[in-house]
Amino acid sequence: MNYYFNKTLKNSTFDEVISKITEALKEEGFGILTEIDIKTTFKKKLDVDFPNYKILGACNAPFAYKALKAENKIGTMLPCNVIVREVDDGSIEVAAVDPIASMMGVKNEKLAGIAEEVRDKLRRAVNRL
Repeated sequence: MNYYFNKTLKNSTFDEVISKITEALKEEGFGILTEIDIKTTFKKKLDVDFPNYKILGACNAPFAYKALKAENKIGTMLPCNVIVREVDDGSIEVAAVDPIASMMGVKNEKLAGIAEEVRDKLRRAVNRL
């Protein structure tokens, strides 16, 4: 089982894809809580060059609430990470975590339905690109 699902776009800029996935996530009820710019961080902390790469921390509050009510430590796996990265050929890849895969180690049946619904919403957002 893959721990993510993805899509690669060939005719969009990095910033355009950030905007597109942010909007697609919004349409599925997600907001972006965090944005980590790996390229800038690696340059600042390690003085190395790295391609454009951002980690978006996406959260759908109603589902996060349900998950936390079912399992109070599940916050260690929140928010749902979505990456946008520049590929060597100039295309842009978007990948989202599969919540089913990330929660396999959690033995709580109440989470299964929640994780499936979140996975479906994330997959629709990525496929919308």
